[in-house]
Amino acid sequence: MAAYAIDKLRNVCLLGHVGDGKSALTESMLYLTKATDRLGKASDGNTVSDFDPEEVKRQFSISTTIDPVEYNGYKINILDCPGFFDLVGEVYEGIRVADAGCIVVTGKSGINVGSEKSWRMLAKAGLPRFFYIGKMDEEHADYHKVAADLREKFGISVCPVVFPVMNGTKVECVVDIVSRKAYKTDGLKTVEVPVPASAEDHIEEYRALISENAAEASEELMEKFFEGEEFTEEEMLAGIRAGVASGSICPVFGGCAFTGAGTIPFIEGLIAYAPNPAEGQNDVTSEGESFKLDPAGSPALYVFKNVADQYGRLSYFRVVSGTVTGDLTLINSRSGSKEKLGHVYMIRGKKSTEVDAIGTGDIGAVSKLTDTMTCDTLSLAGDLTLAAIEFPRTCYSRAIVAKGGNEDKISTGLARLKDEDPCLVTENNAETHEQIISGMGDMHLEIVCSKLKSKFGVDVSTAAPRIAYREKIRKKVEAQGRHKKQSGGSGQFGDVWIRFEPGENLDLEFAEEVFGGSVPRQYFPSVEKGLRDSIKKGVLAGYPVVNLKATLYDGSYHPVDSKDIAFQMAARLAYKKAMPEANPVILEPYGTLKVYVPDEYMGDIIGDLNKRRGRVMGMNPTEDHMQVIEAEVPFSEMDSYAIDLRSMTRGWGSFELDFVRYEETPPAVQASIIEEAKSRMEEDDDE
Repeated sequence: MAAYAIDKLRNVCLLGHVGDGKSALTESMLYLTKATDRLGKASDGNTVSDFDPEEVKRQFSISTTIDPVEYNGYKINILDCPGFFDLVGEVYEGIRVADAGCIVVTGKSGINVGSEKSWRMLAKAGLPRFFYIGKMDEEHADYHKVAADLREKFGISVCPVVFPVMNGTKVECVVDIVSRKAYKTDGLKTVEVPVPASAEDHIEEYRALISENAAEASEELMEKFFEGEEFTEEEMLAGIRAGVASGSICPVFGGCAFTGAGTIPFIEGLIAYAPNPAEGQNDVTSEGESFKLDPAGSPALYVFKNVADQYGRLSYFRVVSGTVTGDLTLINSRSGSKEKLGHVYMIRGKKSTEVDAIGTGDIGAVSKLTDTMTCDTLSLAGDLTLAAIEFPRTCYSRAIVAKGGNEDKISTGLARLKDEDPCLVTENNAETHEQIISGMGDMHLEIVCSKLKSKFGVDVSTAAPRIAYREKIRKKVEAQGRHKKQSGGSGQFGDVWIRFEPGENLDLEFAEEVFGGSVPRQYFPSVEKGLRDSIKKGVLAGYPVVNLKATLYDGSYHPVDSKDIAFQMAARLAYKKAMPEANPVILEPYGTLKVYVPDEYMGDIIGDLNKRRGRVMGMNPTEDHMQVIEAEVPFSEMDSYAIDLRSMTRGWGSFELDFVRYEETPPAVQASIIEEAKSRMEEDDDE
């Protein structure tokens, strides 16, 4: 594959709901441009973009793949993004290096949550937008209805530029509205055919929409439009291209990926209307300054994705300056380390082809970088740092355990998977002694566990993470702790009187009011140490004790037998005697919750939060016509919230949850926690 000049490149990400045909459209583009010799199907497990064993098994995309299409001297890097909401991190990676985005919908189902979310993501990124209405071979598919719905939903910028002419459920031909020409695809050939008479009304209707929006491109076109003159084909092309760049035009294409109808006009449309990397959005440095791609500049690249397996790692990058070759040694601006590239590759699905050079704006890959992560910038001087991708926060967690005790394999596998998936977070919880994995939802973590087995040979099971409860006392008590041990030779003696009461701080507050030297000062630290060891386990359910003030006020000692360990033991005895009498209670963690939902789901969400013992604090509109509900909720009620919220809002809802404080549990909840703790202790004893 030859190196392409920047004006001959297009980087386009395909977005949309799962199952709407993004990978099928990619496959059709590859096949009709002879990049592949057969048309792959997800059901057969042989598509170029869905090559991972997990994708073959599940029959949907789980990662963003790069699938370059070469046509008439141009190269279009298609970034085929997953449609499952759990895999949104992959979409962020694709959008980061694209210069335009195309949202794929079907002629039967039309607009859905996935298409609406994709529109908002592209708008937030400032990228030009296209639509492709596919699966026109399905019964009840209706291009014109869906196109009208898109225009009503997303505004007057939505303008069809290519539409299919149907004969039942078969696409007879597709019509290019700008050129007034019709095309039919037969096998690998796309040929011009006469425009059906039935298409004329739609041609005129859509040309009027395009002309009105294209007129904004220049004063000359605006004047011509108001005088009622028809634009030439060249004027319409220029007007659409300018409108796409400004956001005033969102072209709509259509066809059937399976038969290839509409695929070549779609490719030609991307070449004609989508910006090349030099015309696209400027990149941004980590300081927020604009950075323009420069073919004549010093070599630099931006790593937007890593792919890891048991054999190593492949880093996907976009060249942002100069030309990148395999003999370069670049400096990572984050770590300062030098990275020798060795070999650079062009990627198509799982196939990597070594090339001599990759030019500015193009996408490639390099293997075996030693100290480079996703979002790193590499350059000759190491003085360029481009903005990192702002990935969404994780919202769903599971405790993970290796079957058969392969804990080392789990750690190795998770480290590799984290390297390729920035939306996967792992933690070894020192308090609950659990390994926790967190991601964007149940499907996300299910895929992680499947990859651990298929790629790294470790089978795992998952469960809800244990909640880190706390215990505290609610009244003041005094207790004596007396430790005396005589077993021949030197003995042990320690005697303390300690007052226990609720404290102001989470941490233990230790004080002393000893008079007359009844307990020598040298043993005060020993008493405190004994108490600090004791509060690690409360008397109700074994959880750490907080908000405790302990005051040593009396005691006695032996001039020979008193030792540090004796006073530690005495303090522990006083603690064990006092705690049950001090009206202990279990505390549970509460968090501040922000739920983002459309207006129509407000009532359901608030009702559900009430059932979860939540307290709604307020509601506010957001800039993107959503509502944010603010509440305080106990963590113990939020384990499945990511799944439940998605179900209640048809995939629209999202949330953020941050710890705020501990609060006392209601009696019924406390009884349940204590019972669970007893059961767990009995299981541990049996083991």
